[in-house]
Amino acid sequence: MLTRRKFLHASAATGLTLAAAPRLATPALAQGAKIKLGYVSPQTGPLAGFAESDAWNIQSFLASDLGKNFDVIVKDSQSNPNRAAEVAKELILDDGVNLMLAASTPENTNPVSGVCEGEGLPCITTVAPWQPWFIGQQGNPRDPASWKPFDYAFHYFWGMEDVIEVYTAMWDQLTTNKAVGGLFPNDADGNAWGDPANGLKPGLAAKGYTLTNPGPFQNLSDDFSAQINAFKAANTDIITGVLIPPDFTTFWSQLRQQGLKPKAVTVAKALLFPQSVEALGDAGNNLSSEVWWSPSHPFSSTLTGQSSADLAADFTAKTGRPWTQPIGFVHSLFEVAANVMGRAEDPTDGDAVAEAIAATDMTSVVGKIAWNGAGMPPFAAKNVCKTPLTGGQWRLKDGGGYDLVIVENGAAPEIPTGGKMEPLA
Repeated sequence: MLTRRKFLHASAATGLTLAAAPRLATPALAQGAKIKLGYVSPQTGPLAGFAESDAWNIQSFLASDLGKNFDVIVKDSQSNPNRAAEVAKELILDDGVNLMLAASTPENTNPVSGVCEGEGLPCITTVAPWQPWFIGQQGNPRDPASWKPFDYAFHYFWGMEDVIEVYTAMWDQLTTNKAVGGLFPNDADGNAWGDPANGLKPGLAAKGYTLTNPGPFQNLSDDFSAQINAFKAANTDIITGVLIPPDFTTFWSQLRQQGLKPKAVTVAKALLFPQSVEALGDAGNNLSSEVWWSPSHPFSSTLTGQSSADLAADFTAKTGRPWTQPIGFVHSLFEVAANVMGRAEDPTDGDAVAEAIAATDMTSVVGKIAWNGAGMPPFAAKNVCKTPLTGGQWRLKDGGGYDLVIVENGAAPEIPTGGKMEPLA
């Protein structure tokens, strides 16, 4: 495959004259040129909640001292993996970006990373568990012996082992029969979480929990009767899964209509956003999910100096909307980009930028980011950095709305809790 980078190298070797950006050791390019960052996110579609803070975050980045050295070119993936790959290629071939950034579930991160790896362009992604990101991009995800590291794609977030630890610690605070029902759609996240060998099932079993998985379903389903009947038959006290927000709203309404009353509902993705919970009215009280960033996180921005609490408050003050978890991680993408490009020997050379990414060692607003292999299996140690994870519950506030209260921090004691796990009414 003739990639963009191979073409450039081959052209140089054969003596062809190509227009090239000047070689510099700092982000301030000669003659007023700026480093180009490509950013692919789901601005529209069912994953748009993940992109809610994008415009605010990018504006804050560009207004910072370091951000003045950059241009950010944003492309909307429309929550579609094929579209994500298409616009990533446009950013590389048409816009000539120097570094690619992406976030917001494997449906967005994986196609972008794949295109960048093929084209030899450095890429940094986040907000997708590392297993569906790394394993999901392998030629044969079910053959670990065939898995290979990437040269240009780097990722930071938590993994399935972390969410199992957090979820079971939350449930252990309640009295239950340890029977869990799982909701896993037919997408990259759902297939990873529901995988019988590498997903939730073996990890839950090791903690004494049984998992009933009725099988995959299509996103934007309108009938969850089969899943609800399976959960009833298994006498499940706990429901978990990884759903897009519209699907959880449909499921939760149908479950309540059919009389199933679990003691805990801990769902990833759909329950990240206050708007999704508020749409449920009082029925959202004590629903729970993993918490990867909050105003309580004891970290500060390397771009603005703001604490996590300051960052969340600034977002609310300027947009009139409540804080959401992606705020911190989208902000951190631009922190990492500025840090990397400030150290790259030549910000216009993909190999130099990839080397700078690999050598990263910084503390961002979401915690420490260093691709040093800490806590990772050897096969993914080069490409994945893990960030801390806690667990939280949505609690109704006096006067309306919800607070996300951290109730479990055993794996990240530096992040304070605000209460204990409570059963659903």
